[in-house]
Amino acid sequence: MLQTYEAVLQPDGHLQFLEPPQQVKKARRVLVTFTEESDDAVSGLLLSEQVLARDWLTDEEDAAWVHLQEDK
Repeated sequence: MLQTYEAVLQPDGHLQFLEPPQQVKKARRVLVTFTEESDDAVSGLLLSEQVLARDWLTDEEDAAWVHLQEDK
């Protein structure tokens, strides 16, 4: 499963995560995308992610879509 975390790459090569990632039990391959600080697309995406998560990650929303989930 892919997981996305926002981080800042420091000039010394240190990667500083803005939120702690889930515990990693072994070395993992990562993809790094460089953005400009004023990148509106990324800023808008990050802002909308928080709003959508608040609206969509609810028990009521899960119940509304349960009929589309595969049987486990």
